[in-house]
Amino acid sequence: MKVTFLGTGTSQGVPVIGCDCEVCSSKNPMDKRLRSSVLISKNNVNILVDIGPDFRQQILSNDIKDLHAILITHEHNDHIIGLDDVRPFNFLYHRDMPVYCVERVAKELKTRFAYVFNNNSYPGAPQVALHLINEQDPFNIGELNIIPIEVFHGNLSVLGFRVDDFTYITDAKTFPEQSIEKIKGTKVLVLNALHHREHHSHLNLKQALEFIKIIQPEKAFLVHISHNMGLIEEVSKKLPQNVSLAHDGLVINL
Repeated sequence: MKVTFLGTGTSQGVPVIGCDCEVCSSKNPMDKRLRSSVLISKNNVNILVDIGPDFRQQILSNDIKDLHAILITHEHNDHIIGLDDVRPFNFLYHRDMPVYCVERVAKELKTRFAYVFNNNSYPGAPQVALHLINEQDPFNIGELNIIPIEVFHGNLSVLGFRVDDFTYITDAKTFPEQSIEKIKGTKVLVLNALHHREHHSHLNLKQALEFIKIIQPEKAFLVHISHNMGLIEEVSKKLPQNVSLAHDGLVINL
């Protein structure tokens, strides 16, 4: 299985519009962060987790030629608003794009993309097939078995996903005990870490590192990173040996 980090930034991305801090001004390409998303590839099946506003750029930059399904963690704009750009895949392969999400998120998609889901959609509108999932029941896409994992983003329920020994979690602050049990045994954990300060709905760096100690993966990668985290070169020096800040374009093989 191969995982490609298409974006590792928070909702504003990095650089932030109008900001001239040292991170936003950095010449290091690893300090440039599109909105968070990963591509999971196995046995010629490509599954995207979240489809934010940078989706088109991410697909082109990583030379992705086909996409077989999309998993949605939650309905915030930085995780769904690129949905219109699935159209080229519709045109190329003459098939609807399967999108897997909980019922609450499906309702939001139908509201924000009403022109996609109404009965009189215009020619050329995205063709999307919604598949409802829940936090309890694993499901399959092709040969991939996917385990949903409920975490909480403030008071909002968000889904992480585990595929084999890989777990992806974004926008988490708290974890039900049953979800921690689902994560344990993961060899590679991807986890959000916003910055250093306390935040009402995101883990900060200290909290993310504490959670990684509980799970004890072989390797952990941090995503959904704000410009307030600091320069990747400087922060990386202070991290445990098995923890790294992910960066856009990073590819790992499991």
